Amino acid sequence: MPTCDNCGGHVSDQFVRVFGDENDAVHACLNCAANAGIAETTRERARRS
Repeated sequence: MPTCDNCGGHVSDQFVRVFGDENDAVHACLNCAANAGIAETTRERARRS
């Protein structure tokens, strides 16, 4: 089962397809980021890693 790299929370396969990076890593999810900011948070955290 896929998980968020930031908080370890479970994410769905569909969530990974939409918000995951090119390596299918999810850097923010509904548990650790505001709904409106998930895409921005994901891009920012992916740049740092």
